Amino acid sequence: MAQGDTLSTHRFGVELGSVTVESVKEVSGLTVEQDVIETQQVTLTGERINKKQPGGQKGGEVTITRGLDKSTEFTAWIKKTLIDGDVEGARENLTIEIQDSQGETVRRMQLFDCWVSKWEGPGVSAGESNPATEQVTIVFERIEVE
Repeated sequence: MAQGDTLSTHRFGVELGSVTVESVKEVSGLTVEQDVIETQQVTLTGERINKKQPGGQKGGEVTITRGLDKSTEFTAWIKKTLIDGDVEGARENLTIEIQDSQGETVRRMQLFDCWVSKWEGPGVSAGESNPATEQVTIVFERIEVE
């Protein structure tokens, strides 16, 4: 890979457990946060200082935008969490894999214990020919970046 090629367009894929999620247009909003613990201490000379330390890692969320298709596995998973309310039974691991132009994996992000917290259907308007897409917000407990 030539220097500077890391900014070129990449291919990506999404897997839910062992199922490839089809028709993915965009993956956005991948966020992870960590608590910040602030403590006050007194030095040996009596000076008071504020100290910040890392706390526990918070879970995160990601939004997947995909075309409406006949992919039954992903749709059933959405239904299991949002309609049936079976969050514990629906928890799955999700993998997002970024590839370079030769198909080699550049980065893999594994999201653990995922479930759907929000679904947004397609916007439709007479006279427009935009593709029908859905947006799914997925919450996760933990992330590993390889």
